[in-house]
Amino acid sequence: MRLDKYLKITRLIKRRTVANEACDAGKISVNGKIARASYDVKINDIIEICMGSKVVKVKVLNISEHATKETAGDNYIVIE
Repeated sequence: MRLDKYLKITRLIKRRTVANEACDAGKISVNGKIARASYDVKINDIIEICMGSKVVKVKVLNISEHATKETAGDNYIVIE
């Protein structure tokens, strides 16, 4: 699954276009490297999101095409 779509489905970022713009601006890194929106997310990837002064680091546990508000958080665990 594409990185921008994963961020939107898991509700880490509200809209896919915002996720895409964040990737283009270099605010999203995967496993320590700046990632493009087209990056193929895999289980156990570490995603770091830098938005303003807030930094969120999560580990991918699951990849699902659809997630409800209740199950979105089951796809990752927050590390920092």
